[in-house]
Amino acid sequence: MWPEWISLLRLSADAGLVVLIWMVQGIIYPSFRYFSSDVLQEWHHRYTRWIGGIVMPLMLIQLGLILSQLWWVKNGYTISSLILLILVWLSTFIQFVPRHQKIANNQATKALLNQLVKLNWIRTIIWTAMFIITLTYLLAFAK
Repeated sequence: MWPEWISLLRLSADAGLVVLIWMVQGIIYPSFRYFSSDVLQEWHHRYTRWIGGIVMPLMLIQLGLILSQLWWVKNGYTISSLILLILVWLSTFIQFVPRHQKIANNQATKALLNQLVKLNWIRTIIWTAMFIITLTYLLAFAK
């Protein structure tokens, strides 16, 4: 089994990402619809800089912790964690990065902004599931 501090860091990273994704899902992405296109482009530039500085380190920490756990133990928890992580990364880079690029290039449409909210349920569900799985696993195997 991996050291206990890895479990605590993993729970912290998962919790941080689940709080962040629910804020994005419930507040940030829906608010994009209320901006005029020029204001949205300006706001989006600031938003992506700030959110990127928060979410990318958390995602990289989560990746490192999952790979570390997988190195220590290969079980349903660690393997499912890696699969869910791959899915959320694929969703982020295949579905969201191109849409954010369109917003950055002042090509946002109402349909695109609605797609952000609808498609983001994928990441919201995955990161929520990862947090619940981690919390459940840690409670089941707490010393």
